[in-house]
Amino acid sequence: MDTNIIYIIAFLCVLGLVFYFFMIRPQRRRQQEHDELINQLKQGDSVITAGGIYGRVEDVGQDSVVLKIESGATMRVAKSSIASKA
Repeated sequence: MDTNIIYIIAFLCVLGLVFYFFMIRPQRRRQQEHDELINQLKQGDSVITAGGIYGRVEDVGQDSVVLKIESGATMRVAKSSIASKA
């Protein structure tokens, strides 16, 4: 009976490790890369927003970025909505 409990505990530990290495760790790495991208934004960078809008950074504020889009219009978006550099 005691060996069954040890096997169950070992299985749960292995399951926890698998969950950590396949789900939690990669998400943390992606979040750190996104934070670095946001912190390195500067005027003139071409970016893509999470909504799929392509634009060029005109101004970087504390929590937002002003983008100039192809039509010449400008729009203010949250920094967190910047998905990647184009």
